[in-house]
Amino acid sequence: MLLIGRQYRPRIISTSWDGTWHMLELQMLLPLPNSLSPSRVSTYKECPLAFKFQFIDKLPQAPSPWAIKGTLVHAGLESLFFNFSPPERTLARGLDALTKAWSYMQESEEVRSLGMTREESQEFFEDARLLLSNYFLMEDPNLVNVVGVELALDARIGSVHLKGIIDRLDIEENYGFVVTDYKTGRVPPQANERARLNGVHLYAALCKSVLGVLPLRVQLLYLRDKVTISTSPTEQTMRGTIGQLNAVWSAVEKACTTNDFRPRPSRLCTFCSYRHLCPIHQG
Repeated sequence: MLLIGRQYRPRIISTSWDGTWHMLELQMLLPLPNSLSPSRVSTYKECPLAFKFQFIDKLPQAPSPWAIKGTLVHAGLESLFFNFSPPERTLARGLDALTKAWSYMQESEEVRSLGMTREESQEFFEDARLLLSNYFLMEDPNLVNVVGVELALDARIGSVHLKGIIDRLDIEENYGFVVTDYKTGRVPPQANERARLNGVHLYAALCKSVLGVLPLRVQLLYLRDKVTISTSPTEQTMRGTIGQLNAVWSAVEKACTTNDFRPRPSRLCTFCSYRHLCPIHQG
């Protein structure tokens, strides 16, 4: 079994004379992460071993062109809503914000490591422009009443310290919150739609815990396919979401105690930064 990182051993505090356990303290073989986030929960569900490599062993990930493009598009939309008020939120200003963000990002080591040629870099940027332009075909940003963008929330929910960054938090005319999450990938198959919504339900749980109000709606905007997936959280769905969150945390605790993070092969293996370390792929 591969052991990476700081290790702890189970330690018996005391036993009674007849050999029965009087008190037992189990220390973690591996250190627990100090918190979970919607993305960490998703990673653990997709592959516990990838979760271990990224969040416990803290092994660096290879730069991903898809992740970098997502960061770029998010930066353009963040600037559009942060720097401009209605009716100033135009496509031209959005594309200008995207251009400025790309000019800055091109100097980063992360982008340089992709080794793109001039033509590939231009194609990369043009695709990002398409994604941002698609947003304007999905909703009118001048009709959105924004409360915050890239809003960091932090709360203890059940036994879990949960953190998350909401792409955009809006308020509607009836004073209800709406959580919006931008996606730059393809719309998932219908079978995976619920899993994607589970992530934004965690953002709804954060809003309820921090702001004291359950959002009216949470929505995913898939910019490439111009598709919006939305749902209205209820107290019942929140109980289910929090139950799943605590179940994942319990699983992480158990895995850290036993160092048993098993790989879960799927189509995502193709894009995994840790494929070369995975026993499924002769790592």
